[in-house]
Amino acid sequence: MDLGLKGKKAILLGANGGIGRVVARTLAAEGCDVAICGRSQGKVDNVIGEIQSHGVNAYGEALDVTDPAAVPAFVEKAADTLGGCDIFISFTSANPGQDTDEGWQTILNADILPMRRGIAAARPFLAKSEDGSIVCISSTGAVEEFMGVQPYNSIKAAVMNYCAAMSQSFAAEGIRANCITPGPVWTEDGPWAHIKDAMPDFYNQIVGAIPAGRMTTGEELANAIVFTASPACKAMTGANIVIDGGFTKRVQF
Repeated sequence: MDLGLKGKKAILLGANGGIGRVVARTLAAEGCDVAICGRSQGKVDNVIGEIQSHGVNAYGEALDVTDPAAVPAFVEKAADTLGGCDIFISFTSANPGQDTDEGWQTILNADILPMRRGIAAARPFLAKSEDGSIVCISSTGAVEEFMGVQPYNSIKAAVMNYCAAMSQSFAAEGIRANCITPGPVWTEDGPWAHIKDAMPDFYNQIVGAIPAGRMTTGEELANAIVFTASPACKAMTGANIVIDGGFTKRVQF
């Protein structure tokens, strides 16, 4: 299937590792020009090299996404460098765990606020595109109880609601907004690789709760994200797509 991504421009926040890195590579393999940012210049440079190996244009920089001015400035520069923006995805997040004011502030500053600022900056460029597409990343922690009371799960539920509202408000501008809700995802440089080594009992408990018997791979998730973002999925907006190997047990309406 031709996803219609050749020559499109994608701006990704927090894509110097983990799921974002795999999505950047997958978009590039489909012919999409890609801009990324992350905390480490070395990691950003590494992903830029992976993107460019597919013969597409790339732009990247290291920045602190908790700085209110940093994300809008990055989006503006990335859109200027690539020549526009057709796709915007934010992967920035944190999981402080504790249910404290400090924990809530940490996840607000690292997750939904950078996403909101990035979308606001990208919106004029997306409106000029014939295929403007926003993909928000939530978590199955938002749809079922997971590891007790913690701000991460609540913020990820807010991401779903925010995305649904955008799908309605932005439709007249030709901008789609969809949410992807992953369960546990394995990437070579992601958190579960560390958890497997540091907390093997917990890791095995989680894998044992997945009916598929394994975690979703970064490549499997990236394929779904890229399809959702692409012109091949042009009629879909306002959707929340759960990709978890059956990890959540609720009926999906």
